[in-house]
Amino acid sequence: MAVISRRIGTATVTALSDGEGLFFQPRTQAFPDADERAWALADGFDPGAAAPEGQWRLRFRTFAIRLDDGRTILFDAGIGPADSPAASWAPVPGSLPESLAEAGIDPGDISQIIISHLHTDHIGWWFGGLFPQAEVLLQRTELEWITPRLDGLMPKERLVLLDGDSKLAGPVQVVATPGHTPGHQSCLVTEGDEVLALTGDLLVHAIQLVLPEMRYALEMDPDRARESRVSLLAQAKTLGTSHLTEAFTDLR
Repeated sequence: MAVISRRIGTATVTALSDGEGLFFQPRTQAFPDADERAWALADGFDPGAAAPEGQWRLRFRTFAIRLDDGRTILFDAGIGPADSPAASWAPVPGSLPESLAEAGIDPGDISQIIISHLHTDHIGWWFGGLFPQAEVLLQRTELEWITPRLDGLMPKERLVLLDGDSKLAGPVQVVATPGHTPGHQSCLVTEGDEVLALTGDLLVHAIQLVLPEMRYALEMDPDRARESRVSLLAQAKTLGTSHLTEAFTDLR
């Protein structure tokens, strides 16, 4: 698989595949407000997500942010190994170790991991111990929400809790984008007026890109999620998405 990257100032952002598979419910249940026009717009934008019998095909993806000073930050930790928390529904084992190797990245060289939120397809290789040296950045409100099952499994070493937006190394910034979960966060890589946003599950399907106000049934607070999505899309020129067919989307 070809390594796909974008260059923003002093950072190179590389998309890393961890697999692909069908969602566990029909897309009409996931987006109950969508009509035929909405689906036509979404399918025209991302035809690769459409699957037979109204199903929905997701890509599972993380991103490496490599800074010119040698530091590497990972955004999200994928679906994980065969025994990961996502195994009940996602296509485990994931392929992130192979994707990292193809991109020339040693897991031991990753200094920080930004976890967008605690849904199981975004935490797998962190829980699986692939990144022994990395600090893990999580919103405090997300940790307060965690389910008892995941809390019992979570590695607590090197966990760093954030309270809202936080400036990291170089052009990298974490921004709070709550709604999908209480402590969902995204990542901006900025140079001048160039802004690349790594969105996590701020949008999970192209229907929320072509129609940003579209409600997703599994958003914990749909109104807040919509506000977060509309705000971030207004800032970004490029998106790096977790689940769309193409890793990067240019907005303007």
